[in-house]
Amino acid sequence: MEFGLALVALLVAGYSLVAARLERLSISSAFAFVVIGILVSEDFLGILALDPEAETVKLVAEITLALVLFGDASSVDLRALRRDAGPVVRLLVPGLLLTIVFGTVLAVGLFPGISLGLALLIGAALAPTDAALGQPVITDQRVPARIRRILNVESGLNDGIATPFVYVALALATAEATGVEVAIGGALRDGLIGAVAGIVVGALGGLLLVAVDRREWASPASRQLAVLALSLGSYLVALALGGNGFIAAFVGGLAFGVATRRKAENAVRFTEAQGSLLAIIVWTIFGITVGGSLIAGGLNLAAIAYAILSLSVVRMVPVALALAGCRFQPATVAFIGWFGPRGLASIVFMIIALEGLHAAGQETDVLIGTIGWTVLLSVLLHGLTAVPLARRYGARIASTAGDIPEHEHSDESEREGNKHVERVPPIG
Repeated sequence: MEFGLALVALLVAGYSLVAARLERLSISSAFAFVVIGILVSEDFLGILALDPEAETVKLVAEITLALVLFGDASSVDLRALRRDAGPVVRLLVPGLLLTIVFGTVLAVGLFPGISLGLALLIGAALAPTDAALGQPVITDQRVPARIRRILNVESGLNDGIATPFVYVALALATAEATGVEVAIGGALRDGLIGAVAGIVVGALGGLLLVAVDRREWASPASRQLAVLALSLGSYLVALALGGNGFIAAFVGGLAFGVATRRKAENAVRFTEAQGSLLAIIVWTIFGITVGGSLIAGGLNLAAIAYAILSLSVVRMVPVALALAGCRFQPATVAFIGWFGPRGLASIVFMIIALEGLHAAGQETDVLIGTIGWTVLLSVLLHGLTAVPLARRYGARIASTAGDIPEHEHSDESEREGNKHVERVPPIG
């Protein structure tokens, strides 16, 4: 174990030395760390073996998602969100719901005998997007600032919105022991407790931070520590009360952002950086626990078919339907539809679901196969296509004559357009 961890640490250090060069070759940090995980896994070099259901793995994954949810939600620029409210709301409400429905129907069609709860779990877990996997899309200034903001905000909020659906689906999939009504009722109750806990911790913490800022009681470093503690606190308080910690972290981040009016943006970046660094660990764990076994186990045609359709039809059709009437160019609708990479949230949801499914005696191969292959292909395909497609799309929109909605609010600062990327540490 010590040798394996040392080797991983040295590989990470080696990647860091050539990260910028690899990015110019469209090799993302997620791709690099998944590959590192696969190489050292038991199925390849046999250096490290991890159980995806191990308590340590689950703990790291949960804390990572909690930090990411709080950081993303607290950094939402409500003013910019109001300007782009039309397409953003369309993507986050009908677009996300249709994606979950399409993903559920596809699972039922491809895997005969699958329960509705498990199919819904797969559809909900794979609905959130991860803009970090298409980072060049968010940073390329040839892509209209409005489109970059829309993709950024959608990615920052849809994982939190999808969380209740994931837990209701998990309750349905494990309902044989307790009954459907009891299971769903428990999931809804946990969600409500989490939301209330998040509002209280986030709003109260934000108001206190604003108050001490007026009196200059806090230092820059202590403000950063306070935000990190609030993000973990909202998650842990909800768990202590028997609620859903992820919903608490997401709602807590929203409440914190409203209470501080985004005046704690610099302090929030520390929490976001910690979440991004932990995400590196999660990507490596994913390669060790899932990626290696999927590749070594041969081609699972049904799971791969699901992954390909999930990244294309299941994402792109709902986006096209949701954005109908926004007057966007067809190229824009296709561009937004394609750049819906699946990443961190889907991995964490899978790890959480494995424990519940095994406890209920449910089969997990379909869940691991569909989510695993979808994330693996997303890391590869979205990483490789981000630079060339952003370049081509940007040139096409730039050559379009007339006043088009893609260029509305084009005078906004690059900082607003690139917020998500600013939160990614230099390593990736």
